Amino acid sequence: MRFTALPLYAVLLGGLLSACGGSSSSSDSGTPPTDPGSGGETPTPTPVSTLRIGLLPDTQGGGDNVSMHPMKAVLDKEQELGVDIVIPVGDLTDHGTTREFEQWTSVAESYRDAGIEFLPLMGNHEDSYAYSVEWIENMKHYIPDDAVHMSGAQYLNYYVIRDNVMIFLLKYYNLPIAFDWIKQEVAAHEGEFDHLVIASHDGLIGAKYGETREMIVEGTAGDDHLMNKWDDIRAFFSKHDVIWVQGHEHMYQRSVIKAPIWVDPTSWTEDDGNYRLPQYTQIMSGNASYKGYEFRYGERELVQRIVQQKMNTMKNGSTAYDVNASVLTFQGDRVDYQSWFTEHTIGANEDGEKELAAPQWKLLDRFSRTKNRCERIVYPNSIPEGTRPVMYLDSSYISNDCYAPDGSVARMVGGTNDTFNRVESRTRDMEVTPGFSRASTVTELARLAYQFLFQYNQPWTPNLNAENRVVPNADDAAVLDIPETTIDLKEDVTMSWQAANGDTASDILIISGTQNQTGTYSNAYGAAKDLETDTGLPGSQPDGTAKQAHALPASASKNWDLATAVSDAYAVTFDADEGVDTDSHTLAWRTADGWQAIAGTDCVVEQPFDSAFLSTPPNRPDACADQPLVGFDADHGRRWWTVLQQDAELALISR
Repeated sequence: MRFTALPLYAVLLGGLLSACGGSSSSSDSGTPPTDPGSGGETPTPTPVSTLRIGLLPDTQGGGDNVSMHPMKAVLDKEQELGVDIVIPVGDLTDHGTTREFEQWTSVAESYRDAGIEFLPLMGNHEDSYAYSVEWIENMKHYIPDDAVHMSGAQYLNYYVIRDNVMIFLLKYYNLPIAFDWIKQEVAAHEGEFDHLVIASHDGLIGAKYGETREMIVEGTAGDDHLMNKWDDIRAFFSKHDVIWVQGHEHMYQRSVIKAPIWVDPTSWTEDDGNYRLPQYTQIMSGNASYKGYEFRYGERELVQRIVQQKMNTMKNGSTAYDVNASVLTFQGDRVDYQSWFTEHTIGANEDGEKELAAPQWKLLDRFSRTKNRCERIVYPNSIPEGTRPVMYLDSSYISNDCYAPDGSVARMVGGTNDTFNRVESRTRDMEVTPGFSRASTVTELARLAYQFLFQYNQPWTPNLNAENRVVPNADDAAVLDIPETTIDLKEDVTMSWQAANGDTASDILIISGTQNQTGTYSNAYGAAKDLETDTGLPGSQPDGTAKQAHALPASASKNWDLATAVSDAYAVTFDADEGVDTDSHTLAWRTADGWQAIAGTDCVVEQPFDSAFLSTPPNRPDACADQPLVGFDADHGRRWWTVLQQDAELALISR
């Protein structure tokens, strides 16, 4: 059963525009009403500033060239979206030559002169070719004067604080080197920021690369710098709700990285209120160059849950490259994220702008959340039946109570994740070099792989991507293979609370993460496959069989453009605080036209929610057919409920 509502994209756009406000400030958040049910005056909300940070992926163009056409397309899009800052995430150049830096700055300078601040960081191509002299000579004009530099790494590792966001910029491979300094500076500025963004060229967990694989699993014997900090880094990032952004991979990926709760168990207690999962967000910013990489090692299931993934390589069925433009918008303790893409076939600057003369941008990924949130990972409904009781592998939209400061309580109470994306990885290998590598045997290398990256498949610890995630190479005793596999993406579903504004009689519930996947399926190079007809790769299920084709709901578009996205039907309850007069208020959502009742008074069902309503709604007047299903549960006194097929912002308003 498909429920109709206001146009999906209109509702989403309204929420995002309201959240983001104008170019510099917004009155959308502030102090809540003194008493939502008393009819007293609502204080005027305190204006909250808005900071928008754009991400510029790798721009090396091959030879002594910068990929000027994709770079300009990204900066045009981000300027259109009103960014205040752009973070070029490394590999600005291919060979680090004076000519390339001249090309890069010739594009960037007009945006800088128009008021956009750049926070560049050094990638491996600058590290390998340009070294510090060429980098500092060209980038010192972009790195701000008030940046605080790490001692001994001036212009390489530095940070700034802008509004309520602390932003660290790290040179390629410098996370373990800079970690102690980061902790020191974060502690020194405690209370001065709400958000912590850390940008580097690469990250702990990669798609093709990743410091954990390179420095630990395949690392050099005796080089324990990262390994000794591995748990501490993830625990610190989780505690501080870090958003990690990076380049290097020439593909787009957003995932959550799991943190060890045993390192800092004080990161959450019941007295803190809502439970936020022990994880942090990792964003691979995509591509702005004339090359694309395939997905090599797949999901690192032990520590990683992939939420969105897209690659385009112009190989093996892929017909284009992607260009990605992503923007993080911070307002108070809220962050809204959007990532856009467009395709092109340009191989060199000499080819001309081609498709990028008038790029057709499409929304690829998004989330909205605040610091005060509840969250859970919702798995795709492709888990073998016998696996579901194990661990936390659940495809249902079910949550615990999520408490708002004003006394409101929300809870997800039903729905199944039947609409998900699927991707493939290619076979890769790792090698032992006795006397040099950390592992001296393939067995030891396999142990390290399972200790730091991949989930070992057992009935009590199933790996949903493969029966055998790593296997000894049949022909070379020094090689360990990571076989190609098929991966179904997860959803990071959050329920966040934001203070009431002048238009609402309750705090605002922000539901995010239900509407980000549409049923796409691509091979490791980005070529399209069909989730409903194509079988996955051999061995991609935990029992050694292949993932089977999956029947999608009629609402699944199988389109990368999230303007077409419809989530699976899910239900949420909203309990009002005791001070709210339920007879004079109703459940509303934020739309492009402001706050509106989700359903008219005559369309509100007067009965408790029943899970059967997800597929067979109760009888309502014919005039209610185009309105979402909303009910009021008198048995629970103060409870509204609704069935939705989209992310939404909900609150109570006066009738």
